[in-house]
Amino acid sequence: MKPKLEVCEVSYSYHSPEGETHALSHISFTVPTGEFLAVVGPSGCGKSTLLSLLCGLIEPEDGSILMDGLSVKKGHAGIGYMLQKDHLFEWRTIYENVALGLEIQKKLNDNSRSHLKEMLQSYGLSGFETAHPSELSGGMRQRAALIRTLALKPDLLLLDEPFSALDYQTRLSVCDDISNIIRSTKKTAILITHDLSEAISVADRIIILSHRPGRIKAVLPIHFPSEYNSPLKRRNAGEFSAYFNQVWKLLQEDFPVYMQEHTSLPDGRELC
Repeated sequence: MKPKLEVCEVSYSYHSPEGETHALSHISFTVPTGEFLAVVGPSGCGKSTLLSLLCGLIEPEDGSILMDGLSVKKGHAGIGYMLQKDHLFEWRTIYENVALGLEIQKKLNDNSRSHLKEMLQSYGLSGFETAHPSELSGGMRQRAALIRTLALKPDLLLLDEPFSALDYQTRLSVCDDISNIIRSTKKTAILITHDLSEAISVADRIIILSHRPGRIKAVLPIHFPSEYNSPLKRRNAGEFSAYFNQVWKLLQEDFPVYMQEHTSLPDGRELC
């Protein structure tokens, strides 16, 4: 069976009057349909650049990105993107916010309205349709943002640190809720996160990137016993700490190299 997503030898650099910054180098991986993939790595290693490439906002300088065998282009209708902030419009009601994508694409009809109503009910927002975003908690706002994304029925869901703006307790709860929602809808998803525990608790596999320019350092399959079937439950499994130590060790291997490259002056003298 052809994978949902194929990334082959992708490289990308940013260009400015000051010079060229290599962000990603020769990235290759595939994502089968229904997999939840997490990507972790040091700050500045190109994680968000990778998501921008995957959704077609920017094009790779080298390599190719295919979804269902076809090249990913800007505005690909089959890709949903959930950002760090919910970006709900304060002057619109929650219903008007979750319906916005359908409205823009002129897909707001009786069937899609019925689907929105079902999702609002299923995801704990029934009764808040006429409320405004300022009246909702951070977790409820993120669920509204997810409904807005899922309403367009994307085949691939990209998550760019969607829980980072929440306090820790809310972050755990919302991560659990949204992960379970994504798995129940059998969506293919890719999560970018700095939180190693979060990655281990949600993912089927974790891609670990090196320092900039980001290269794939390792790909780690994640397996838990069937009874640990949610992120919160996984955090209590015996395997959790072993996975955490494994990922942490791989990241730490890059740390001395990263420090050496970023603690010297242009004339070669080392910074104190």
